Amino acid sequence: MKRRKLGTLETSSIGLGCMSMTPIYGTPDPNEAIATIQRAIDLGVDMIDTADVYGAGKNEELVGKALKGRRDKAILATKFGNIQTPTSQGVNGKPEYVIEA
Repeated sequence: MKRRKLGTLETSSIGLGCMSMTPIYGTPDPNEAIATIQRAIDLGVDMIDTADVYGAGKNEELVGKALKGRRDKAILATKFGNIQTPTSQGVNGKPEYVIEA
């Protein structure tokens, strides 16, 4: 697996985006999603991408399950700041929300 510098980090040149591993474009199988994340890590992919808005936090929970016992093998990128409720959308970049997210 080729490697790239990302600031002070070195990461795989290929990352795994996990957005669709929780319901957004249909209903994925969580066991298959976990297996996909774990297989990617086995193949040398260590940049794993998620966000707190994906599945209202369920995506981060799924990624956490997949990384259990493998956390030292992954660089976890999680985006935050996009707020979504059943009736509205917004943005929150306040420092206290960064910590909460």
